[in-house]
Amino acid sequence: MTELPGAKRWWYLAASLALIAPCFWQPRLQAGDLSSHIYNAWLAQLIESGRAEGLQVVQQTTNVLFDLLLGGLFRLVGAEWAQRIAVSASVLTFVWGALAFAAAVAGRRPWHLLPCIAMLAYGWVFHMGFFNFYLSMGLCFWAMSLAWNPSPRRWAAVGVLFGIAYTAHALPVIWSVGLLAYAMAARRLAPRRRAILTAGFVAAMTAVHVLLRLFVVTRWSPSQFALSTGLDQVWVFDGKYYVVLAGLLLVWALMFLGLVRGRGAREVVGSVPFQLCVVGAAVVMILPESVLLPGFAHSLSYIAERMSLGVAVCVCALLAAATPRVVERWALVAVAIVFFGFVYRDERALNAFEDRMQDVVSMLHGGERVVSAVEDLELRSTTVTHTIDRVCVGRCFSYANYEPSTGQFRVRVAGPNPFVVTRHRDAMALQLGNYEVRESDLPLFTIESDPKGLLRLRELHPGTRSGVTELHVLSAFKRRG
Repeated sequence: MTELPGAKRWWYLAASLALIAPCFWQPRLQAGDLSSHIYNAWLAQLIESGRAEGLQVVQQTTNVLFDLLLGGLFRLVGAEWAQRIAVSASVLTFVWGALAFAAAVAGRRPWHLLPCIAMLAYGWVFHMGFFNFYLSMGLCFWAMSLAWNPSPRRWAAVGVLFGIAYTAHALPVIWSVGLLAYAMAARRLAPRRRAILTAGFVAAMTAVHVLLRLFVVTRWSPSQFALSTGLDQVWVFDGKYYVVLAGLLLVWALMFLGLVRGRGAREVVGSVPFQLCVVGAAVVMILPESVLLPGFAHSLSYIAERMSLGVAVCVCALLAAATPRVVERWALVAVAIVFFGFVYRDERALNAFEDRMQDVVSMLHGGERVVSAVEDLELRSTTVTHTIDRVCVGRCFSYANYEPSTGQFRVRVAGPNPFVVTRHRDAMALQLGNYEVRESDLPLFTIESDPKGLLRLRELHPGTRSGVTELHVLSAFKRRG
């Protein structure tokens, strides 16, 4: 029976609503740097109204698209709905872009992989709040899907999409252009010669790594090898996500074996989609994990962790050609249900933690400088670290907020000010708890956890250390919730 166009549109609408449901199922979105993004959108409004002397909003060409979207929505609909709308748009851009890329590679729509792509969409990168990178990655997948079967009109659209993606973040654009260059070259070669091309790309990445180490400060870690499959994206907060990781690995393995049985090992391993996975994994393993670029106070960090998201989508593109058995389809759905169940429960605990932090801040008169001395070493994300940023919107000033002092974002320090520390090393020291308070910092308050896990407010004095207290947020607030 032929599918009616109207029915297809309704299916996309229903699927899109389901995909953005996690953006609305809690009182607040819990996504690490998102709290910092919305806080700086508020600071931008203060700057533009002349109420934030010592800070400035600058024009920049990259790492800004999500912030512009969020800031514009903030003015129209307020902070809460600005976050939900901007993040929902980013999720849909990523999911449908990743699915379009997988479909272009496989030559058919791999609907059975939608649960997998949904998990990746709400995985580690999402919950770290790297939304400029995330939005750029989604746009790049749209561009790559068009470039896979190119035409002059499509190339024009590809150029526009890459240009827009660059304004969000440059890293996915560089990665995508490199993969496309490899794919176009590999498709002109016989399968046995593609191994030589792949080796050449790996050698080039090794040379780039060496050159970077010669001229700028970089960091590389052997742990990057563990990130090369992209499976780490479903490890969001703590150890229980290993269950999801193992489940997804099993389903991927079964689908890959089915692909090999159907097409033969030599054809699969020699195919361009498989080689893209190899090249993407090599990027994660070889290139530095962080790079301190000239002119910036803060390194471009978590490069390997971010790019593993691209590898995971490349694996989906490879598996899109497989014909999954019923058991594999339902196993993937089951893994997704467990994943989103974990995410729901953990976000509920994080919201309870933010509720308590709001209660503590409400004890102040308003407009004071506040830092958070609470850290959770059990979490893989920085959600707890940045909670104070969103809590301070309209109430206080998050004195340790890192964005203005890095030189990487549009809100920047222009001189001494009462809102944020002017030096990035001081912002990091405050977050780590080893900052020595100065007279010029006063009045300054810190929120810390007591031995019973309760939050309390303490005023800091000159000559004292800002301090840090540890709290296992997921367990502490799950019991109270």
